Amino acid sequence: RITRKTAATADPLQAMLATCDDGLRGLRDRALLLLAWSSGGRRRSELSAIMAQDLTAQLDGDYALTMGLSKTERDGQQRAKPVRGEAARALADWLAASGISEGPLFVRVMRDGGVGSKPLSGNHIALIVKRRALLAGLPGDWAGHSLRSGFITEAGRQNMAIPDVMAMTDHRSVNTLMGYYQAGELLRAQVGNLLA
Repeated sequence: RITRKTAATADPLQAMLATCDDGLRGLRDRALLLLAWSSGGRRRSELSAIMAQDLTAQLDGDYALTMGLSKTERDGQQRAKPVRGEAARALADWLAASGISEGPLFVRVMRDGGVGSKPLSGNHIALIVKRRALLAGLPGDWAGHSLRSGFITEAGRQNMAIPDVMAMTDHRSVNTLMGYYQAGELLRAQVGNLLA
């Protein structure tokens, strides 16, 4: 039996975000969770690698996030992902509060209230997701991958077109993408009640 991390779909994600206050750590965690989720469920390694220079502010207040190499994209082509709405506002708040204009986007918040200069590691990012889920009182097995799984699962719930989802997540295989749809979601799907 294959076990999967609990998917951070829209409702659990909102519960995690509610635990983020307006201090530096809360602003960072809110921006990290929202950017990771809404830009296609970014992997921990991708989040660690994001530099402030990878963001291009748009006239409407949104951002374009330029992604480089990833687990599946090794051809050197850059891909732009949208960071819109609530995620863009959270990102702007984090940038303003932290004073970050270049270098790693997501860094440690020091005990003295300052920000570090080195990027958060993949383990740090996983711990942030686990901590926010714990603070929100959410049951389940949470990890950094919960954001990726949650984005894809929520896209399925909302009947988003598979090519659009794949463009956001950078999946090359429909079979791989479909593996993310949590089995429990099928229990809620209309396809299981066609005679109703």
